[in-house]
Amino acid sequence: MDVEAPKNMVPAPPLAPRGKGMHWLLVAINCGMLALGNTAGPLLTRLYYSKGGQRQWLSAWLKTAGWPLLLIPVVASYITRRARDPSAPLLLTRPRILLAAAALGLATSTDNFLYAYGLSYLPVSTSAILSSMQLAFTVLFAFLIVRQRLTAFSLNAVVLVTIGALVLGLHASSDRPAGVSRGQYWMGLFFSLGTTALYGLVLPLVKLTYKATSAPQAVAAL
Repeated sequence: MDVEAPKNMVPAPPLAPRGKGMHWLLVAINCGMLALGNTAGPLLTRLYYSKGGQRQWLSAWLKTAGWPLLLIPVVASYITRRARDPSAPLLLTRPRILLAAAALGLATSTDNFLYAYGLSYLPVSTSAILSSMQLAFTVLFAFLIVRQRLTAFSLNAVVLVTIGALVLGLHASSDRPAGVSRGQYWMGLFFSLGTTALYGLVLPLVKLTYKATSAPQAVAAL
């Protein structure tokens, strides 16, 4: 999400040629992993439900089960700092930022559960269309929370995805999976829409947390 940095922010220094190559390599790996996960994840989850799976909590847990891996670089960084300076503090982040990060993690976990519950009653195509509504909620909350500047391109995208959701609503229940009642189908629609709204709120809050860390370079890079 492109956000204009305030005028008093110091621009990030230019990367060295080697560092720039590593930067783009990491960006490419990240984009590839996101594309693979966003494509294969819903298909595998829907396959699990169509084959008789009933544990929505398991699907939601798998989406956040990898977070302990983030502790590895954190611990490595701490060990390196203590080797250089035995008096280095245990935490470099203010407690308020840690609490905000924990709250964002809980919100993301709730979002994953709502998504898993909604997908259990919806086909992948319908869930994907509703997920695209996240753009509309992100634009709205970004404008309200971090004062994101609205452009004609973003407003045009919001209008298009809103029209798609309305068209989907006009043909609701016509693509119900086998064994799903009309009430369950509408419940799936409600949970999936709640998922997009919640995640559209989480992204601007992450941006706000970055701004609260007083790290201009990190904020400007988002």
